[in-house]
Amino acid sequence: MKRTSIKNTRINGEVLKELSRIISYDIKDPRIHPMTSVTHVMVTSDLKECKAYISVLGDEEALSETMEGLRSASGFIRKELAKSINLRNTPEITFYSDNSIEYAINMSKKIDDVIKQQEHDEDDAE
Repeated sequence: MKRTSIKNTRINGEVLKELSRIISYDIKDPRIHPMTSVTHVMVTSDLKECKAYISVLGDEEALSETMEGLRSASGFIRKELAKSINLRNTPEITFYSDNSIEYAINMSKKIDDVIKQQEHDEDDAE
């Protein structure tokens, strides 16, 4: 597995911060859900391509509409990214859905349910 350099790690962090800002404040597309967050960004070392992982707190329909809106606005996003970050090349952005936040919330609810059930069983045993 290839290690990422410190420079690439900094670029990834800066692109993640700027993508989050652009998606939250600059895009006016009604298809993009207001609870959309950028969870992870991977920019290639030659700065030509960027994989952006997007999480949407909502149902599957909200996720698909948000992804469609982001894909259609990718040119605008790339232009805004070029304005805010001074890089030799502005990467071509590809969006991928990331369900890790939704999965974590679901697992947290299941753990809470198990703890409540155990407390209820202990109260019944007394």
